[in-house]
Amino acid sequence: MTPLTLINPHHYAFISSNENTALGTCLMIGIAVITVLLAFAFTFTNGFQDASSIAATFISSRSATPKSGIIFVAGVSLVGAILGGSAVAFTISGLLILPSPDQTVLVLMIGLLTATVWNIITWKFGLPSSSTHSLIGGLIGAGIAAAGISGIFWGFDELVNPPYEITGLVKILFFFVISILIGFVGSFLMHKSSGFILRNAKRTANKTIVFCNWCAAGVMAFSNGANDSQKQLGIIALVLFAAGLSTAEEVPLWARITCAILLALGTMSGGWRIMNTLGRRIFKIEPIHSFDSQVFSSASLAISTFAGAPVSSTQVITMSVIGVGAAENPRKVKWSVGTHILIAMIITMPVTMLISAVLYLIISPFTGV
Repeated sequence: MTPLTLINPHHYAFISSNENTALGTCLMIGIAVITVLLAFAFTFTNGFQDASSIAATFISSRSATPKSGIIFVAGVSLVGAILGGSAVAFTISGLLILPSPDQTVLVLMIGLLTATVWNIITWKFGLPSSSTHSLIGGLIGAGIAAAGISGIFWGFDELVNPPYEITGLVKILFFFVISILIGFVGSFLMHKSSGFILRNAKRTANKTIVFCNWCAAGVMAFSNGANDSQKQLGIIALVLFAAGLSTAEEVPLWARITCAILLALGTMSGGWRIMNTLGRRIFKIEPIHSFDSQVFSSASLAISTFAGAPVSSTQVITMSVIGVGAAENPRKVKWSVGTHILIAMIITMPVTMLISAVLYLIISPFTGV
């Protein structure tokens, strides 16, 4: 039996055209199509969850009007999604190690369904929860339900044995932690430094700061578009291959363009509640606060994207806003709001893991997997 190599050939090579599949070809293709559509729906919700967070401080600091700010962020995010590469997509596509293509397709569909519903629920309550956490949690939960703990590429062996690589889920969790530390600590130190440098500055200095804010927001939006869209693109590429609809190892151009457009539309359509939480409810943001938070938020996202690690822009931005607020005056920070946001972020992954696992156990018998 000659195996076909999946997108991440390092550990995911098992599919053969001669294998008997549990699902009929038509049913398998049907689920694959539903999964692609869910990936597009998730991209849209990702836009008003994660991408809208970028505009929060930018607009709330009055560096831009709501209309101009959100259009600018959406436009640059679209460009980032198209030109941002595929390193993150490879990481996502290599997270699952399942014994059959049927299970792969079903797990991807359930993981996306769980993440999309979670995004809508948290958006409804105005909580800037992590789309990335919900997606990873959904995939892990369904993957474990399908094949046990061996169905996930954890990366622990590669970490403790030569060549000592940070890969798999370990890589994702590592950059989750590093990204928020960069966001919080970097923004805290940045604001302390800018406060010292600008201690005798005139009010007219705000004009320069506002211009810098536009530049920082542009870099942030590009990095976010590059990182966020690749999560869905990796899943689309994987499901197309597992369903036998593609033999290419690259992300289809039509999928990249569609995700870019949907990410931009999601940013413009539904993120106002989350923007209010990040931009006004934690503490009152001025142009300098917005600039300081966005410098290290964009740096954190850019580093993670270059390393091929999917991270949460919402999480990074939230921690950077809290970091700037703590540097400005800890007593002015509404820590209760920050606490609620952090709780939502912490519970996202385990809750979505549980939901997706239950959904897989319910749906799987009806599909014959």
